[in-house]
Amino acid sequence: MGIYEELVERGLIAQVTDEEEIKNMVNNGKATFYIGFDPTADSLHVGHFMALCLMKRLQMAGNKPVALVGGGTGMIGDPSGRSDLRKMMTVETIQHNCDCFRKQMSRFIHFGDGSSDAIMVNNADWLLNLNYIDFLRDIGVHFNVNKMLAARCYVNRMEQGLTFLEFNYMLMQGYDFYRLFQDYGCNMQFGGDDQWSNMLAGTELIRKKLGKDAHAMTITLLLNSEGKKMGKTASGAVWLDPEKTTPYEFYQYWRNVNDADVIKCLKMLTFLPLEEIRKMESWEGAELNKAKEVLAHELTELVHGKEEADKAEAAAKAAFSGASSADMPSYDVTEAELTDGSIDLISILVNAGLCGSRGDARRNIEQGGVTVADEKVTDSKKSYTKDELAGDGIIVRRGKKNFCKVSFS
Repeated sequence: MGIYEELVERGLIAQVTDEEEIKNMVNNGKATFYIGFDPTADSLHVGHFMALCLMKRLQMAGNKPVALVGGGTGMIGDPSGRSDLRKMMTVETIQHNCDCFRKQMSRFIHFGDGSSDAIMVNNADWLLNLNYIDFLRDIGVHFNVNKMLAARCYVNRMEQGLTFLEFNYMLMQGYDFYRLFQDYGCNMQFGGDDQWSNMLAGTELIRKKLGKDAHAMTITLLLNSEGKKMGKTASGAVWLDPEKTTPYEFYQYWRNVNDADVIKCLKMLTFLPLEEIRKMESWEGAELNKAKEVLAHELTELVHGKEEADKAEAAAKAAFSGASSADMPSYDVTEAELTDGSIDLISILVNAGLCGSRGDARRNIEQGGVTVADEKVTDSKKSYTKDELAGDGIIVRRGKKNFCKVSFS
């Protein structure tokens, strides 16, 4: 089985421009491909995970990855899938975020000077110095406005009011592909399925300007069984940075996926052989929970290394059995958070990231979904003194799978 056939069987490929040509290129290590990353934060998150895994798979098959960071496009922001205008960032913030991205990407792909070694390119190198009139005459003339307005990436923003700033994004992304094709021999672009229109803009620009073929392939979006994007928790996004999402929290996210999503995630995100995953398709009950543990450990090891994955797994099992663990996520209550020497349980749940809001915390308590020190608590006005939180603290649980050790620092 070639790498292309494996990608198809794993459910990773959504749309392609020319299947036979792309299959030939990636199976024979002839693709120099790029994936774009907009530096909107100082860490990548689960939403980027599939792209990183795909880059790793294709590099292992001898293809050359180009990680394009949007230092230029990040000054505007991609309107795809948005109903609001993205926040403007400074040049310094964008550069800092790009530097953080490279460090995280290095856990997945190898950067270097070899034929299949990855390179990182910043589109600020060509976008920030463009002459507007020259750009319109040279590039803008190849874009049909009627066709652009019909693109899916603009639909949501059209309803709210698409700015001319954002309208330029497709031209810039198309120009990115054109420059990468010219400067780096990049003959293929990969991206999320919501980027299809922007990617076609690049292939068409190359064809119109150079009379040559370039290719595009979109990755299936990572959706759960309810059709919602994966990677969100009550406390926000699931980040790859351990300072934002601890290895334990990362592990727990995958350990807690819905039963219906386990096999799909194993196929799309892990590097386990397909034969091994197929054996798990018939698993139920305790066996399916074992499959979730395999998924959580494999992905945590990919992002944080084997040692952190082992620690997270041990902490999860300790928490589930009711035992304390040094590796369990913890929340240290400070003196400033105390009122008359105590802190209410609702504040603990919110501050520890176990609930997304005070209303959510109150509902969980009153509906019997919260236990403290292995005792169910249904009084939403319950508080704990700093003496009760001293020493090893207490283990607070929301539901069966979300834990936190709370102590007074």
